[in-house]
Amino acid sequence: MPAPIRLRELIRTIRTARTQAEEREMIQKECAAIRSSFREEDNTYRCRNVAKLLYMHMLGYPAHFGQLECLKLIASQKFTDKRIGYLGAMLLLDERQDVHLLMTNCIKNDLNHSTQYVQGLALCTLGCMGSSEMCRDLAGEVEKLLKTSNSYLRKKAALCAVHVIRKVPELMEMFLPATKNLLNEKNHGVLHTSVVLLTEMCERSPDMLAHFRKLVPQLVRILKNLIMSGYSPEHDVSGISDPFLQVRILRLLRILGRNDDDSSEAMNDILAQVATNTETSKNVGNAILYETVLTIMDIKSESGLRVLAINILGRFLLNNDKNIRYVALTSLLKTVQTDHNAVQRHRSTIVDCLKDLDVSIKRRAMELSFALVNGNNVRGMMKELLYFLDSCEPEFKADCASGIFLAAEKYAPSKRWHIDTIMRVLTTAGSYVRDDAVPNLIQLITNSVEMHAYTVQRLYKAILGDYSQQPLVQVASWCIGEYGDLLVSGQCEEEEPIQVTEDEVLDILESVLISNMSASVTRGYALTAIMKLSTRFTCTVNRIKKVVSIYGSSIDVELQQRAVEYNALFKKYDHMRPALLERMPVMEKVTTNGPAEIVQTNGETETAVLETKPPPSGLQPANQANDLLDLLGGSDITPVIPTAPTSKPASAGGELLDLLGDLNLTGSPVSAPAPQIAQPPFLLDGLTSQPLFNDIAAGIPSITAYNKNGLKIDFTFERSNTNPSVTVITIQASNSTELDMTDFVFQAAVPKTFQLQLLSPSSSVIPAFNSGTITQVIKVLNPQKQQLRMRIKLTYNHKGSAMQDLAEVNNFPPQSWQ
Repeated sequence: MPAPIRLRELIRTIRTARTQAEEREMIQKECAAIRSSFREEDNTYRCRNVAKLLYMHMLGYPAHFGQLECLKLIASQKFTDKRIGYLGAMLLLDERQDVHLLMTNCIKNDLNHSTQYVQGLALCTLGCMGSSEMCRDLAGEVEKLLKTSNSYLRKKAALCAVHVIRKVPELMEMFLPATKNLLNEKNHGVLHTSVVLLTEMCERSPDMLAHFRKLVPQLVRILKNLIMSGYSPEHDVSGISDPFLQVRILRLLRILGRNDDDSSEAMNDILAQVATNTETSKNVGNAILYETVLTIMDIKSESGLRVLAINILGRFLLNNDKNIRYVALTSLLKTVQTDHNAVQRHRSTIVDCLKDLDVSIKRRAMELSFALVNGNNVRGMMKELLYFLDSCEPEFKADCASGIFLAAEKYAPSKRWHIDTIMRVLTTAGSYVRDDAVPNLIQLITNSVEMHAYTVQRLYKAILGDYSQQPLVQVASWCIGEYGDLLVSGQCEEEEPIQVTEDEVLDILESVLISNMSASVTRGYALTAIMKLSTRFTCTVNRIKKVVSIYGSSIDVELQQRAVEYNALFKKYDHMRPALLERMPVMEKVTTNGPAEIVQTNGETETAVLETKPPPSGLQPANQANDLLDLLGGSDITPVIPTAPTSKPASAGGELLDLLGDLNLTGSPVSAPAPQIAQPPFLLDGLTSQPLFNDIAAGIPSITAYNKNGLKIDFTFERSNTNPSVTVITIQASNSTELDMTDFVFQAAVPKTFQLQLLSPSSSVIPAFNSGTITQVIKVLNPQKQQLRMRIKLTYNHKGSAMQDLAEVNNFPPQSWQ
């Protein structure tokens, strides 16, 4: 056969290809020639052929048929063959292929070779693609080379040891004796790889971390020598001595000083020196300063040192390099919670970053700006953020609007300012706000009684002729429906009142109904608002009746249902209309109870800390009741069905939320009467004329379900007379401590073969010294007469602390379920 072409000629030929197809044809032709050469066991040109194959592999073409040829080259005695063979092995082989195990013996022989360059090749290959089996077999040879006096081999052995530890962590202790003298080495290459090895060992083992903390003074000394040493051409990069080694040492110091006072104290001075002596005109110095800042923030450093670190990040924000500005913003965002005042000093620079052209910097600056908002600067920061909201790209508007809502709710100096701010957001970016913005603003307006006239007047003027911002139109429709009488009367004291007639108000709402820009939900708001105005206006009731009747035949099912029900109010139930459409009462924002709450996230349970206040004592929150769903394990859990107290007024429509979880209340807060719900028979047993409980149940003994920390809960049992499968359990909670237990909430969960209903408790406060009890009724439907199991969850406040406990009740008497 003629001699194959050289690698250089192949590269030149491939580069002349004008199309992908032409290049592919050249590659296929050359691969066929290489295959023929391999089949004929051509040892002369094997090295050249494998080199060409590796180049084709780098171009993305298949080269797996050269794997065994790489092994043959590794077994060769020529250094040039070994070099190409080991390179091919690193590129073409990995631990998923059994072929790599055939190399183990060759690598072992080469690790003991008399030539250091051959040993280096073997170390590089093992450190690159060695499997756990190879690492176990060859760890002894690597450890031996780690102790050698040859700097060339020690640095490669250290990196190979890092790979061995990653693959087989239990071999870590084997390398411990060899690490003792690594930091005494003068060669920077050995020092660098030694620090990498120590970092890996400290990250993987707490014992190693404690062991190596005694090396902090030595590392500090090495770092000090680096920053104080004069010019060294061998290690100098842009006027800084070996920045790569400095960065590695700073990372190791960060790990060693974390949560350790003594180590942190030992490195405070050197960190201050690095922070003040490093040149910042070049990117190399900025890299070292950034690592220094991360180390200062991660260890238990002095407050002055932390301020210095934040000032360095502040200087980074003025840098022309976008990458440096980005990492500065990201780092400040991580530290703003712990060093809030120090970050506040750079607020103006951070706000200026909102005007940056780079979207990544804009996003980080926006997040950091929201983190800096407090009661003192809320007016100025909101002004800047509203300006940003007005001019930013669409992808920022949703997050920015949500951030402004949260900040305004938390730090609003007055209710008028709060309402003005949120209305400005809705006017600027209404189409981008999240779904919860509308009900939250409605709640805010409802609770600000003195601002009703001012708010409805502002909203009326905001939507005149512009219905493009749907959330704004929804809030305006709701407010006009609620407070239209205030709008017409012109009773606004906050600003000059406007003169509006009843017909002009209805014209606006009718325009919303017929506008092409109005969504179905918005039309629902408008129709409900028109209906509510029938009790607030006096001269336009006939016009309202006509509008409502028109939509009784709408193709939109939601609008049609509302209109039909509203027509029924005008006709059959006209005497109830004023009461049903009366003004909404002040709404209470119900939140979960207790500081630590179990949160379900994608099927995984995690603990989240929430700012909470107790729920109203008369209503058991359905979402909290269902926190117990998974306590019994498996998928056989049935949710708790809470019931609302019968004394709750019908007008509080927003609070009588979907007790059985089957309704979709996405329309107006005051909507049409809810449709009938098919309830389990046992839920209705209290509505019959028969005796409620069976006398036979009087013989069922009571049990103590819970007795801990002064709280005792007893269960007494009765059997429903209307349904023998229903057991009625009355819980009695008593408190033997010297202080009352407040905000008491009892929850329960049972397997899915049962159905469980929790009625409202008698109170939410358990008096101290057993001077009173709380009672609550549980109804359990047990059609299969199985033994009852129950998990209970108790939350309450006691002695200023929020308490929470879980318990399992398995000692139900047989009479209660048979």
